Amino acid sequence: MKICIYGAGAIGGWIGAKLAQTGSAINVVARGATLAALKRDGLTLASGDSRVSVPVNASEDPSALGVQDLVIVAVKAPSLPAVAQRIAPLLGPDTIVLTAMNGVPWWFLQGGFGGPLAGAQLEAVDPGGKIDAAIPARHVIGCVVHASCALDAPGVVRHHFGNGLIIGEPSGEATPRARALLDLLAGAGLDAKLSPQIQKDVWYKLWGNMTVNPISLLTGATTDLILDDDLVRGFISTIMLEAKEVGARIGVPIADTPEDRHAVTRKLGAFKTSMLQDVEAGRAVELDALVSSVRELGERAGVATPFTDALLGLARLRARQLGLY
Repeated sequence: MKICIYGAGAIGGWIGAKLAQTGSAINVVARGATLAALKRDGLTLASGDSRVSVPVNASEDPSALGVQDLVIVAVKAPSLPAVAQRIAPLLGPDTIVLTAMNGVPWWFLQGGFGGPLAGAQLEAVDPGGKIDAAIPARHVIGCVVHASCALDAPGVVRHHFGNGLIIGEPSGEATPRARALLDLLAGAGLDAKLSPQIQKDVWYKLWGNMTVNPISLLTGATTDLILDDDLVRGFISTIMLEAKEVGARIGVPIADTPEDRHAVTRKLGAFKTSMLQDVEAGRAVELDALVSSVRELGERAGVATPFTDALLGLARLRARQLGLY
């Protein structure tokens, strides 16, 4: 099986290294310092006291790698338009594109999902439908990642905790290709599960991080401090109730209360959100996939989202001032 990792950052590198340890040949699209490190040292995965390096075939040019059976796209949402422009040489008629990304993806309303919004294109995440044209939904299997990883250095991934991947067809069908992919991931030691509605898993994860991420951008605070402030936690809960109503309108009802979700976040302790890490590293932030998308879905579904709007306005203004949006 020809497997390509497009985006050898923390999550893409983690999945790629796990697959490589099963004997799978791994191709990687990379550039700059990451490309140089992969060519020189291979892909390294560190976890606790363990450190394993695996050889990979890395190139900056997707056409040098050719058509793949599986392409794992693990980039931050702001990088996706550039990936879409260059991914064509990797895609054949039967290529699977596994999207291991945060936030609402471009294919979210495909596969008959979305109630009254089924089949709609979300301008917030795919302006003009350019991503959908480059990576049609028929190629896609969605993926929600429940793991914490970071880069120690280019090509060197450190796995902190969590080992979960939830995958699923946008249609919700348990297709042969989805089952085969599930077996591949499980065989690599990943805690992989097949979802009957991957959009629900995407939405539930989003429900927890669409607030603390931009608030960490605004404040620089870790999640424990964010939730410890009664007023901030109340603001977060109000936004979550808006998103909960949006979800109910499009077919992803959530039974939990905001406080239920806060309890889950608290169990992770004091940590920096991925958005705060991006800010500190000077990387573009994922506001559109995490917040703008919810606002657009609310508008289309007839749900008022004034608190979500306020958070988006404040966060994008701050991000623009930092040159990260």
